[in-house]
Amino acid sequence: QEVLDERIGSRVEALPATLTLGPVRGRLRAWSAARRTGSRRRIIDVLDGQRYLDLLEALDALSADPPLRPAARKAPGKALPRAALKDYEKLARRMDHALEHPPGPERDTAMHEARKAAKRARYAGESARPALGKPAKRFAKRVKAVQSVLGDHQDSVVAREALRGLAIEAHAAGETAFTWGLLYGQEEAAAEARERELPEVWARASDPVLRADLKH
Repeated sequence: QEVLDERIGSRVEALPATLTLGPVRGRLRAWSAARRTGSRRRIIDVLDGQRYLDLLEALDALSADPPLRPAARKAPGKALPRAALKDYEKLARRMDHALEHPPGPERDTAMHEARKAAKRARYAGESARPALGKPAKRFAKRVKAVQSVLGDHQDSVVAREALRGLAIEAHAAGETAFTWGLLYGQEEAAAEARERELPEVWARASDPVLRADLKH
């Protein structure tokens, strides 16, 4: 919520007064406060619930007796590259799926799923760095760049949904929704820029040399 508040708030502050029509800042403050209050209540409800206690017990059990796979007994120089490459293959499938869609909600969803896969592949590469050195570092760095582009895109998707809601609230209250629509357009342009950037960033991360170096 704080990231979203900061993103929208910074865009509002960057607008000239001539484009800030209506009680924009006041509405944004009220909207942010309401969402924070709701988030706190949900968190308190979760922490007071039995499911949270069950989760803590499950984590204790996992820590005491981790269900290690047979690969855990192998030398890290062999097991870690396989794990990283497995996560890379999952990322590659999701990237192919995302890039085959035209711009729109389906691509937004596919890019979000690819972002989660990129995060996992990046962590796999970073985990392998102590054993594999520079090849793992390069792999993680390239995948992190993909994750960053996809993350920025997802932030824009979330911001646009929030701005649409703010525009609806403003209209219902008899206020002009002009500024919210303007900000929506800015976020749409930002998302399109990330989509144009993605193929080149992905081409660098999917360089076969990176994966070949992990195997050596």
